[in-house]
Amino acid sequence: MESEKETVRIFTDPAMIGQGLIARLNELGISPIVKDDHQSGITGGFAAGIPNQVRLFIRQEELSKSKKIIDAYLKEVGEN
Repeated sequence: MESEKETVRIFTDPAMIGQGLIARLNELGISPIVKDDHQSGITGGFAAGIPNQVRLFIRQEELSKSKKIIDAYLKEVGEN
């Protein structure tokens, strides 16, 4: 039961490409966690992270449901 609560990183790259992947996952009913260290640093008053780079995470239990969509999208945009 504990492993169902774990998250896995599925994407690290430009925010624009990440937005497209988020949209595809939302169509499956999956809402990924978006981490943008650069934007968080700006909000906190210091610069950190790489501009326009995000990391996307989903719950471990959602990985098998979304794997084909993730792979197809990354291939479509030339990231895989």
